[in-house]
Amino acid sequence: MTKIKFTTKFYLNLFWVVFFTPIVIFAILFFLIANENFGTIPSFKDLENPENNLASEIFSEDSVSLGKYYYQNRSFVNYEDLSPNIVNALIATEDARFKKHSGIDARGLARVFLRTIVLNQKNAGGGSTITQQLAKNLFPRDTSTYNSKLVHKTNLALTKFKEWITAVKLEKNYTKNEIIAMYLNTVPFGGHSFGIKSASKNFFNTSPDSLKIEEAAVLVGLLKAPSWYNPVRNEERSFYRRNVVLSQMEKYDFLSNENYDSISKLPITLNYNIQDHNIGLATYFREHIRQTLTASKPNRENYYMYSDYIDDSIKWETDPAYGWCKKNKKPNGENFDLYKDGLKIYSTINSKFQLYAERALNNHMGELQDAFYNEQKYKKNAPYSDDLSTKQINDILERTMHRTERYRKLRRRNIKADSIDAIFNTPTEMSVFSWKGDIDTIMTPMDSIRYYKYFLHAGFLSINPHNGEVKAYVGGINFKHFKFDHVLQGKRQVGSTIKPFMYTLAMQEGYSPCYKVPNIPSTFYVNDTTWIPQNSGPSSRDGDMVTLKWGLANSVNWISAWLIKQFNPQSVINVMRKMGIKSKIDPVPSIFLGTSDITLYEMVSAYCTFANKGVHPNPLMITRIEDKNGNILSKFKTTKTEVISEKTAYLMISLLQGVVREGTAIRLRYKYQLMNEIGGKTGTTQNQSDGWFMGLTPNLVSGVWVGGEDRSIHFKGIHLGQGANMALPIWALYMQDIYKDSTNAISLDDKFESPLNFDINLKCNGTDNNTSIDDYTNDFF
Repeated sequence: MTKIKFTTKFYLNLFWVVFFTPIVIFAILFFLIANENFGTIPSFKDLENPENNLASEIFSEDSVSLGKYYYQNRSFVNYEDLSPNIVNALIATEDARFKKHSGIDARGLARVFLRTIVLNQKNAGGGSTITQQLAKNLFPRDTSTYNSKLVHKTNLALTKFKEWITAVKLEKNYTKNEIIAMYLNTVPFGGHSFGIKSASKNFFNTSPDSLKIEEAAVLVGLLKAPSWYNPVRNEERSFYRRNVVLSQMEKYDFLSNENYDSISKLPITLNYNIQDHNIGLATYFREHIRQTLTASKPNRENYYMYSDYIDDSIKWETDPAYGWCKKNKKPNGENFDLYKDGLKIYSTINSKFQLYAERALNNHMGELQDAFYNEQKYKKNAPYSDDLSTKQINDILERTMHRTERYRKLRRRNIKADSIDAIFNTPTEMSVFSWKGDIDTIMTPMDSIRYYKYFLHAGFLSINPHNGEVKAYVGGINFKHFKFDHVLQGKRQVGSTIKPFMYTLAMQEGYSPCYKVPNIPSTFYVNDTTWIPQNSGPSSRDGDMVTLKWGLANSVNWISAWLIKQFNPQSVINVMRKMGIKSKIDPVPSIFLGTSDITLYEMVSAYCTFANKGVHPNPLMITRIEDKNGNILSKFKTTKTEVISEKTAYLMISLLQGVVREGTAIRLRYKYQLMNEIGGKTGTTQNQSDGWFMGLTPNLVSGVWVGGEDRSIHFKGIHLGQGANMALPIWALYMQDIYKDSTNAISLDDKFESPLNFDINLKCNGTDNNTSIDDYTNDFF
């Protein structure tokens, strides 16, 4: 047998073959991967436009974030908006050689290979750089499972190689600072926090540029395991992990030894402020904007009421904001998605005015609710009127049950009626609303329906009458528990707040505030029936000749009846239509009693016409929409319509000022000390079911409605149940706060401007000011 001799040259060649073969294999493999022979990898275009669920954000006119719309609560920030503390903590903990490598850290990989594979050290750490982690976050791995372990491991290896190539591309096309910012914008921190901006806000109620060292360390510590190290649920673990991050910062000279010793002893202090659709400023307003922007083109099959279909169809054609996401497309041809495209929506809301409005409503409604409880606690039918039978009350409660989401879900599951009744009468754990905070309790769903019937509700809307911009919008007492919007959804009888529209006709036809009419009953013949409307009570001026100014100031039905006989109901409706009221109104003589159901939104919109010199501005809620990069996509502006003359509008302002100076709203003067130029109108409906107040100042028109969920839920008497007591105080408290704030443009010195060459006497020779204040504390129907 011939013996093979291995020469030095042979061994040398073998060495080079062994040395270069892995390199060649890796080079070929990388070439094939880069050439997408093993599947696609992100292109430069993909890197520029990574697919992320980026929250859209809505801002007030004074640049305060009101809230977000999202699948994942994620917002982007630039590197310049990051505190050095968060950057240093991230680099020290995740990639100490970040500024020295080009996406792949060869030294780190060698360390992992040696310690993990050769020495079998399980805690040797990973070799992924921040750039590699970013690549993984932007373009997630294939999480499919395979029957073959070989196929599974091969797929993992190929995916890792793809991440390396993507990391190199990222390093080539972005600066280190941009990569840091992109990474912090994409990582999840747990607790519904995606990205550093939402995490800073949720955990510490601050912004990324204001993070302290210890706060930054907590957030970076979360990246290892967001749930395990969550400081809300696992404070001890979070404390330990935070100090690991701090020790890394000390190790790499981002933190001195003295600072480490002092900061590491500090407890974790959270200001947990998780962002939620149910909390924060302007919750009802935000929900209305969400529904508006995402509305679909109306389809008749989806509407129960044909009138609602017509209304939405008109909005689809005439309102560019209605259905905006469905009407507008991105450069790729897809419709905009409110929940993932990072839109910036700029609203007309003033954050301070909104805060004042919510505070005024909450403060007054809490007190009013106590008064209602005290009145109702000894009534057998509470909170319902005593003139209802037990059957009528049970029918109301059953109809309410049918409107609940719990009932609808059970019906969709084809649960039988008797089983649903049993479920609604089975005690269960729940959290219910109270004015002193949510209460965790056990009660049946049916009992919770009865419990919620006790609450009085309210709506508030404030508009700049000159441009139609909505400045404050409060749809109810608590959005979390009461989703129904009493600004736009709720239609209630408006009572005496409808009377100014009849007086508008009179002023337009040449009457003046000082024109005198007989304060006597009027007779109407309707369908062969005689009807004589009455006042709510006797007056010291029954039978006298009184001015129209006195009639409106005291909301006297006899004067309104006299006016409706001079004109006709349809003429009143025509004026109301031009002033923005679209709700159904029957053309009958009783129109002046305010029995028509109209929204607060429509009423405030209409009253703006008086303060805007006869020109009606269509209410505006959004001024512009930008994309995530700040490019303007759409601008919005109000439309205006001249409805009445400037002279007529000013005469109406004078009449409405009389309501405040000497009429049903006089408590604005003697109780709330508002002595500036104010016009107003109170309103109270049958049995005190609804309380209204409409208030006008030269640059702000606001309206309030207060009432029970059902019309049979109300105060027993006019003293507590009138609009001057239920609704007016909310307006007064709101305006007090506005006038105290010297930073806004609304001032006590604001004046209503009279038309040029205006020469009509408005003082009526003092004949109206002959009654004491006590005579004006009741608001007539």
